[in-house]
Amino acid sequence: MDSSAFILCEVSAADYDDVVALWQRAGLHVRSEGRDSSPAFARQIALGRQRVIGLRAGTALVAVAVLTHDGRKGWINRVAVDPALRRQGLATELLAEAERWFREDVGLVVWAALIEKGNLPSQALFQDLGYERHDLVYVSKRTRSGA
Repeated sequence: MDSSAFILCEVSAADYDDVVALWQRAGLHVRSEGRDSSPAFARQIALGRQRVIGLRAGTALVAVAVLTHDGRKGWINRVAVDPALRRQGLATELLAEAERWFREDVGLVVWAALIEKGNLPSQALFQDLGYERHDLVYVSKRTRSGA
């Protein structure tokens, strides 16, 4: 499919079902009772520190990325591309917009992504785009299961 067939778009809380369906097609784990729930998704967008961008082919959402920041560092989260459309530059296009937004609109100079150890395609994508790998230990504390 020609890359001009894909339109960059803002994704809103109204698109929640399309986002979850895409995440599921792409193999992402969805915490439907936790931070990925519809109310949580809407709240995160409403707070203004999260921007969700996507690519559409017609009306179909075919790629998505969740962008967040804490005022000092940007985070690229939940990048998903429809499996039938992978290896066509869609994730690269989303990441270019993410970087532009962090740099020009938010004024950040550092952005990052956490990638699961076994997700070699995502690791390769970020490495190809100039991201430096850091070996870190990720810790978290959850106040409820499934969060």
